[in-house]
Amino acid sequence: MEIAEVRPTATNAHCELITRGAVRDLEVERTLRSVGRVLRYHHIDATARVRLTAARDSSGSMVAQVNTRFGESPIRVQVEGPSGFVAAFVAERLDRQIARISTGDAARIWPDPARPPLASVTDRRPIVRRKHCGLHRNSTTVAVRVMDAMDYDAHLYTDAQTGEDVAVYWAGPRGVRLARQRRIDPPRTSNAVLLTMNPRPAPLLTETEAADRLCRYGLPFLFFTDPGDRRGRLLYRRYDGDLTLVLPAGTGGGAP
Repeated sequence: MEIAEVRPTATNAHCELITRGAVRDLEVERTLRSVGRVLRYHHIDATARVRLTAARDSSGSMVAQVNTRFGESPIRVQVEGPSGFVAAFVAERLDRQIARISTGDAARIWPDPARPPLASVTDRRPIVRRKHCGLHRNSTTVAVRVMDAMDYDAHLYTDAQTGEDVAVYWAGPRGVRLARQRRIDPPRTSNAVLLTMNPRPAPLLTETEAADRLCRYGLPFLFFTDPGDRRGRLLYRRYDGDLTLVLPAGTGGGAP
């Protein structure tokens, strides 16, 4: 069982810190100082939730995540890096994220050299976490904006036009791709986002089948339809190699 430790944040009163694994006090101090400087520079008074997760192996790798608000909008960044450098990496990513959102600059680096996709062929890994989320009913433009602000690689939501569960993700020559459960036609209205369509409907898979496909083909994530309730699911690989499943609130765990 994964245990999170909540540590005091005397270095920065606007940060709440959670650590997982063997995180040194020096790494905590570096991260809080770096994130605090970014928040002060952008005049952000909202509390930032900082999470540091140490790798379970001996690689010395860490994952840093920051959640805060810019104005009325939630923002999030996440990045992996070696101990001693991850504080600078996450602070730089947070600074760029806030700067882009504050100026309305839609330009995003893709592919992202700071965070390559977690794609590798492996034996089937376990689903260690299930996130039951109330899916927002959004247009594609709004969904991409949310995906960008929250620093997601993929985002599951309900399409405002069709009522289907759909997913957007960073991929393809235009940077964004849209996948639907059944329909494969693009949005009917003019869209501010340049995107490509996944030419195939979402596959009908059980959780076990989805995990097997993701690992066998080395995918970073997989959007699919559950055969039981016919709702969409988003399965993705974690930094530790295990899997997380995002599913609509009120749905069951799905067939194994």
